[in-house]
Amino acid sequence: MKRVLIFGAGVTGLSIAKLLHPHAQVTILEQEDQIGGLARTKIIDGDVAYHLVGGHCFNSKYPEVMDFVFQQLPQDNWHKIQRISRINFGDYEVNYPIEFSMKEIFAHNPQLAMDMTRDFLSANDDGEYRNLEEWFRKKFGDTLCNHYFLPYNTKIWGKAPHEMSHTWVEDKLPIPDKTSFFASLLSTQKDTMAHSSFYYPNSNNQQTLFEALAKGLDIRLNTKVDKVERKGEVWRVNDIYEADILISTIPIKTLPSLIAGTPVEVLDHARQLKYNKISNVIWRSRATEKTWTYQPLANCKFHRYIHIGSFHSPARGYTITEMMGEHSLDEMVSYGQQDPFLIEPLAHNTSEHAYVVYDDQRSAALSTLQSYLKSLGVHSIGRFGQWDYFNMDVCIKQSLNLFTHLRPTL
Repeated sequence: MKRVLIFGAGVTGLSIAKLLHPHAQVTILEQEDQIGGLARTKIIDGDVAYHLVGGHCFNSKYPEVMDFVFQQLPQDNWHKIQRISRINFGDYEVNYPIEFSMKEIFAHNPQLAMDMTRDFLSANDDGEYRNLEEWFRKKFGDTLCNHYFLPYNTKIWGKAPHEMSHTWVEDKLPIPDKTSFFASLLSTQKDTMAHSSFYYPNSNNQQTLFEALAKGLDIRLNTKVDKVERKGEVWRVNDIYEADILISTIPIKTLPSLIAGTPVEVLDHARQLKYNKISNVIWRSRATEKTWTYQPLANCKFHRYIHIGSFHSPARGYTITEMMGEHSLDEMVSYGQQDPFLIEPLAHNTSEHAYVVYDDQRSAALSTLQSYLKSLGVHSIGRFGQWDYFNMDVCIKQSLNLFTHLRPTL
């Protein structure tokens, strides 16, 4: 039976390990003291699951992903929630996605709604985009771009959209055509993407899914990968572990520096990859039916509120506020206390890796790293393993794809 080493016990590492476990001797090395990776939670305030990075939930357009997850944690262990997202413009809020909310905007600012409608219907999308800003302008028109897409994306990426690639947006935003946009002016048009509704465990803790995936697996916590060497046909890691197959879900930016003999030019390309940290605070808050509130206005330091208590059944008053970059608890609390919706801060976290930055260097640098790892026979998958803005379900899909590739060789 072949030996497989997997770096990282996040959703990607756990999923590929679960798939391989019946067919190989699988060991996962995880540097943290807890499984779950980017999507892990910790319990605060007695019984509240605090999402350390983002607000992770589950749904998918891929039937095979749905089947796999519900095999691990059967569907009767989940409740389904309708996504109720709002966009805050200070004096008023409108429903997300904004392009279907012209009637709401018109009630507050008729001229703005008319300008957005005129520009959207006259936008010329020729399918050629030099950068993210051009993608927004050609998809949505100038007024929607100037009042929402540019300020919001500048805030969440910490970078002007004209300095970024548009490649991350596929499947991340609902993209209406002119017919569906016009229909929204006459009736109610809603977001139809997979995550317009989503599943959340009945335990009210996303960690329940990770525990189900981890059942029966050999996971070594508090084990950081420091050294990777090829010894003939065998991989040797930290001078302790040996494997025939190596799968990494740790950042592809980091991995080459751990592999003995990596060429300098490959390390140079690794340094070109950029990412953003994210800071958040979880608050005891007013009760709300909303699941997310987006904050595009420049005078609001937070870029979104995740109403994590609304993921619970029954719903509770807890909200996570996020700011891109590294920010102290004092700074975030001082600002958050100005909003009467937020009652009491409970915990604070700053992530190391949160979001991939899609700048001009990403594509060439990533291609070089992927080619190098492929030449070694190393499989690098997942959000940071593939340096792509993957949701949790897409990470699982990548694991399913890799398993299909590896299965004949086991």
